[in-house]
Amino acid sequence: MGEMTGFQLGVIGALFLSVASSVQKIKFSLFVLILGVGIASITDLQLNFVGTVLSALAIVTTCIGQILTNTIQKKLNVSSTQLLYQSAPFQAAILFVSGPLVDQSLTKQNVFAYKYSPIVLAFIILSCLIAVSVNFSTFLVIGKTSPVTYQVLGHLKTCLVLGFGYTLLHDPFTERNIIGILVAMLGMGLYSYVCTQESKKKQSTDLSNSQVKEKDTEPLLDGKSLGYQDKENQDAKKSSRDSFV
Repeated sequence: MGEMTGFQLGVIGALFLSVASSVQKIKFSLFVLILGVGIASITDLQLNFVGTVLSALAIVTTCIGQILTNTIQKKLNVSSTQLLYQSAPFQAAILFVSGPLVDQSLTKQNVFAYKYSPIVLAFIILSCLIAVSVNFSTFLVIGKTSPVTYQVLGHLKTCLVLGFGYTLLHDPFTERNIIGILVAMLGMGLYSYVCTQESKKKQSTDLSNSQVKEKDTEPLLDGKSLGYQDKENQDAKKSSRDSFV
């Protein structure tokens, strides 16, 4: 169905970003990025009902999963390793049960009926190790940044794959691919610039708020001045008593 991750980026951005002064700038940068990726990667777009439904489900589940990953890490103050350690067994169990059923319904073949050779098993183990690494990096990036930033990095990966495919494997490359990659890189640059400006603005606002709070809570008279005034009052009482005598 072509490149569908651009729509994932748009949906995640609409759900995750709050209403602020820079939302329009971020939306514009994301639109430029999605447009560039679409120009560079979409070659043959064919739609059918089953593919549309599966793509819609994939987009919705990806959005929910990435947003929950970010929310849980920040709300419970857990690391990416802790969250992955707790969620991986449940994900593996669900896929182990549902994966063969879905695969058999789509391919009309039983996964367990295949004769697995040592080479196939080695590649399966390698694929599992790569999947663990990808999941760890996903949880780490989403926890440290946001789901939108993770999707932007994913589109950077798409552009790099297209570029390396042309330079190393000599894949067909046209002017449209070059223009699309340049437009996508422009969108990534705009997004990085807007996020950097927002981060600086937020830091300055937090600093000013903390200074105002410290100023409001600062005592009008410190301990030294209070002690000095008490000493003056005692000296005044003593001198008045001596004069009376």
